[in-house]
Amino acid sequence: MKIGIVNDSRLAVAALLRVIALDPSLEVAWVAEDGESAVRMAAARTPDLILMDLLMPVMDGVEATRRIMAATPCAIVVVTMDLGRNASQVFDAMGHGAVDAVDTPTLAEPDSKLASGPLLRKIRNIGRLLDGRTGPSRAAAPLMRKASTERLVAVGASAGGPSALATVLGSLPAGFNAAVVAVQHVDEAFAAGMADWLDAQCHLPVRLAREGEGPQPGTVLLAGTNDHLRLIGATRMIYTEEPRDYLYRPSIDVFFESVAQHWRGDAVGVLLTGMGRDGALGLKAMRERGCLTIAQDQATSAVYGMPKAAAALGAASEILPLPQIAARIVRACNTNNNQ
Repeated sequence: MKIGIVNDSRLAVAALLRVIALDPSLEVAWVAEDGESAVRMAAARTPDLILMDLLMPVMDGVEATRRIMAATPCAIVVVTMDLGRNASQVFDAMGHGAVDAVDTPTLAEPDSKLASGPLLRKIRNIGRLLDGRTGPSRAAAPLMRKASTERLVAVGASAGGPSALATVLGSLPAGFNAAVVAVQHVDEAFAAGMADWLDAQCHLPVRLAREGEGPQPGTVLLAGTNDHLRLIGATRMIYTEEPRDYLYRPSIDVFFESVAQHWRGDAVGVLLTGMGRDGALGLKAMRERGCLTIAQDQATSAVYGMPKAAAALGAASEILPLPQIAARIVRACNTNNNQ
């Protein structure tokens, strides 16, 4: 797996090189000191993965991510100091297609393996994604008879997801009365910040889903931990470590399939931009249960992985450009049977 490093700090580069050296299957393709150099190097030698700093001279990591994903797309992980204070830029970079974010490891840690663990795990997970090893397939969830007039919108997103979620959720009107639950692939360290970031851009209130509560009409609940969010029964959600072997945490498939199994009213499933296949099987389970299912189209996806997988499975009843999805959701929730 060939990796590009973009960072203007020699100490940070040394720490990243130490992480990469821990796994003999990883290879450094090049090192760039600023975003502008990174764009040129990525065009000349596109790596499998880029470890992208945010704060650099000449061109910052957000703009470099945007340009690389537009010209020579590849997996990008934001690796920078003090992610909490730079959360808005992290979400901007993820909106342009960055897969994940993690704090820069330091050379000062006494246990190098412990310090390198979070980044190395993310690198290896992305390697599995690139290899197509995303975990076992599962049978579709059993179908349940509709017996309620309540409506639920289940949304899943990954790379490119923050800005896509902001577009869709921000276009839902203040009087929208369906419940909305969103699952975004993001480390739990950033989940609360993402909920606040989305809340500032939406007419509906956005907050993290709490253990034991159910979907709330007129409210957007965001999965908030590295465990999977699952609907159990019609009115209660829990966080669960199982299945432990899933690459995606939290898994969109797990939540979508629980909706197909337990939600008694009408539901709409929406799968947005993202790398890999998570959500495709769950969206198919929702469609087989009779739900309206929507996948984002290729032209408007920052990373056309998850929606492409859903389209290939016949999981999406409609494939729509991002700007049209919110209006379709509103129309479906204002009519009977999601028409």
